[in-house]
Amino acid sequence: MRKSIRHTLVALLTLLALGIGYLWLTFASSFGYNPPGNLPVVDDDATYSVFVYGTLTKPWVRWLVMGRAGDSEPAELPGFRKEALDIKPEDGAITRGQVISVSADELRALDRYERLGVRYERVELTLENGQSAWVYRLMEPVLLEITDEISE
Repeated sequence: MRKSIRHTLVALLTLLALGIGYLWLTFASSFGYNPPGNLPVVDDDATYSVFVYGTLTKPWVRWLVMGRAGDSEPAELPGFRKEALDIKPEDGAITRGQVISVSADELRALDRYERLGVRYERVELTLENGQSAWVYRLMEPVLLEITDEISE
């Protein structure tokens, strides 16, 4: 009986370690993310407003990603509807979310989390209250045309 308790404990500790490793790789690590060279320049002395509408609306996710939860305020983005992990332009639609204020280092951490330039793009849009904010949107997939060349 003691042997089965020990095996269960080892299994649980292994799962916990794997879970912590996964969270670190996903939220904090730069492994697996090579930012493209054409990303917007981030001014180290600036503060940025970011509109969030998905996982980043949760304070614990922001804490894992940026090292602090920070304050957020309810916000609305007109002309877009939320669709799964993205927002799509649509006349008359409104996406509800939050706006957060971040430092340059925190913006870089958000870029890494969103895999800026690989999975998401960061665009500047105007919120319902007239405030300008950065917004992450899924990038359009690039389709490569494959042609068969037959040499005669």
